[in-house]
Amino acid sequence: MLLREIRPIADSPLALAGLPDPLPGPGEIRIKVSACGICRTDLHVIEGDIPPVRLPVIPGHQVVGRVDRCGEGATRFPAGARVGLAWLGRTCGSCAWCAAGKENLCDAPSFTGYHRDGGFAEYAVAPEGYAYPLPSAFHDAEAAPLLCAGIIGYRALRRADLPRGGRLAVYGFGSSAHIVIQLALHRGCEVFVCTRGESHRSLALRMGASWAGEDPARMPVAADSAIIFAPAGDLVPPALRALKKGGTLSLAGIHMSDIPSMKYEECLFHEKNVRSVTANTRQDGDDLLREAALIPIRPKVTLFPLEEANRALRMLKADEIQGTGVLTVG
Repeated sequence: MLLREIRPIADSPLALAGLPDPLPGPGEIRIKVSACGICRTDLHVIEGDIPPVRLPVIPGHQVVGRVDRCGEGATRFPAGARVGLAWLGRTCGSCAWCAAGKENLCDAPSFTGYHRDGGFAEYAVAPEGYAYPLPSAFHDAEAAPLLCAGIIGYRALRRADLPRGGRLAVYGFGSSAHIVIQLALHRGCEVFVCTRGESHRSLALRMGASWAGEDPARMPVAADSAIIFAPAGDLVPPALRALKKGGTLSLAGIHMSDIPSMKYEECLFHEKNVRSVTANTRQDGDDLLREAALIPIRPKVTLFPLEEANRALRMLKADEIQGTGVLTVG
């Protein structure tokens, strides 16, 4: 499903296209794709919320499949190995950030489905060092959401400094949040969810949330930590007001609308913290997959054939998918 020009998803900008099978270069593997999750970042790429860097491009960065061909020098995975690809597609390995173990802040990264073709296709090529071996605890469709929704949710939770047994407030209850609630509950925490859709609130309660409501001003408790998954800057002031002293708010999105002005005494005084989340490190991915298999996390998925990618993304934008939408290939 190829994106040739930036357009609203309502215009069905992805087109089914026949392209030559890609060939892996040195140190790369080719993956025969079986499933690829859809994500709001895909919407941001398609609709131009983040500036285009390559057109045409095949989106998709929650890619699951099996290695079917290895490039020169690629020895990490044997043919047939089941692997996943995530948003982080390559880093330079030499800048100060990479040297400091903060490759998510690399000065010259490339991202799957943005700088390089992604998983809305039968085949995808990637550097072998940026592919993840997948635990057998998950079937292909379940594994797909872990590769972005899971990894970014995991990093957002880490950035939020949630204490064990603490209270977590979550704003927006889509793909990442429905994984984070499972992580938080497994760690003995209490979760409170603010989200617009009634079906999302019902799902949050069924999954163990102590409260789910629509109005952020009605959050019933002061939280130790909070995460905003919705791309809505106007949630930042009420989320900060609902934090305890010394609490931390994590902003999980790659794109967010403007944050309105706010009163320092109400929102930031008492050593409250605001932290953004930028991509992920490969260590985040390894840690998430390990913990997810131990719990085990059970992602909730809605399946669509590849050729229905436009419809699936329209439903995602309209908040009509519970859990994660996953495109199946083949």
